[in-house]
Amino acid sequence: MRKTYLIIASLLIPFAVSAAPSPEMIVVCYPGGSVNVKDANGAMSSMLRVVERVGQWQENSFNSVFSTKPNECRKLMTEKNPKFAITSLGLYLELRNQHNLLPVAQPKIKGRTSERYRVMVQKDKYKSLDELKGKTLGGTVLEEPLFISKIVFAGKHDSAGFILKPSNQAIRALRSLSKGELDAVILNEQQFGGLGSLHLEKPLEAVFTSEAIPLMGVVANNATTTTEERARFGKALKEMCTDAEGKKLCELFGVESFVNVDEAVYEPMVKLWNKGK
Repeated sequence: MRKTYLIIASLLIPFAVSAAPSPEMIVVCYPGGSVNVKDANGAMSSMLRVVERVGQWQENSFNSVFSTKPNECRKLMTEKNPKFAITSLGLYLELRNQHNLLPVAQPKIKGRTSERYRVMVQKDKYKSLDELKGKTLGGTVLEEPLFISKIVFAGKHDSAGFILKPSNQAIRALRSLSKGELDAVILNEQQFGGLGSLHLEKPLEAVFTSEAIPLMGVVANNATTTTEERARFGKALKEMCTDAEGKKLCELFGVESFVNVDEAVYEPMVKLWNKGK
């Protein structure tokens, strides 16, 4: 997930043809990640130079603020009131009404614009999530327990029923699981895809696989941006990964392309989020 968020974050751009008196601040939220803020901002800066060239925007006309803490992200969204932001799906669902958030673009990774979450255990040790109640559950996505309960588990299981052990590195959590230090680990699609390259002490298996969940990308404040601005941004994203230099950067971060996305794609997630309120 780290790669996805870094490349999306790196593609946010100013929409004024002339230079702004001060850089437009973009809020980038990656809850639970191990990304170093300095490294993240450096990667975003490098990517922006390419996007600005492709989209013919003036260089160095924006800045960004990056956080891996949900509470800090909420505070930044309120203080900065950004026109554009990168948020997790959980934060989008939570803040969409408060900040008039409208999805603008999704990344496509390995031909998909959605992902599934899986709960991994030592092979043959547990058979279901019910058997894991009261047991330890590790993973990088546990900074947003409500998202796990409402969206990943679709309201059928409560993350509060597990002893949550958040980790900023999936590999570390998986090694702890293999050693028996954790009972289970929850993985997103990219983390699950990397399992084959790990040499763990004991084999693992999934006891739970979520339904397909749409990837979250760039969102805009619908009240402070225009249709034309959002359309221009979508066009720039499409051109980014077909540009000679931009294509190399997209491949580096594992993103095949970007696609425009309609708000309706997230409606099933909104319904799950609002269920039981």
